[in-house]
Amino acid sequence: MNISDVIESFIVDKMSGENDVELKRNELANTLGCVPSQINYVISTRFTTERGYVVESRRGGGGFIKISRVVVPEGDVMMHIINSIGTQIDAQSTAAILKNLVADGFTDKKTAKIIMSAVTDKALSLIPSASGRARVRASIFKNVLINLV
Repeated sequence: MNISDVIESFIVDKMSGENDVELKRNELANTLGCVPSQINYVISTRFTTERGYVVESRRGGGGFIKISRVVVPEGDVMMHIINSIGTQIDAQSTAAILKNLVADGFTDKKTAKIIMSAVTDKALSLIPSASGRARVRASIFKNVLINLV
C-alpha cells in the first residue's frame, strides 16, 4: 500500500459515521510519517466534488483542513449528479461518480461497468478531439443517469 492509499484510508476511517472531519495538515503528516505536500496531493485528487466531497482549507499556524461528505436528500441525488456534470466530463471523473453510485447503492457493479464501457476514450475514439469526447461523454452519461432515475 503506497502512502497516498494510507493517507486516504486514514481520512476515510476518521470520517466513518460522520459527514465531516477537521484535520491539521502538519499533525496528520507527522502521524503518518509523510510531508504535508503529500496530504495536499491526496486531498486534491481523492477528495474531490466528483467523489462527493467538499474541502475547506486554511493555511498558517492554526491552519486546518475540513473535509465534508456532500449530503443530498435521497430523491435528489441523481438530479444533483446530473446537474453537476455540466457540458463535459473526463473518463476519470465519470469512473469516480460511478464508483460512488455503486457504493451508495444507486446501481450495481455490472451496470456501472457497462455504463463506463460506453463512455471510455476507446469507445469514443472516432471523435478526434479530447474536448469533443468529453462533451459526448457528458451527454451520454447524463442521458443514462436520467434513465436510472
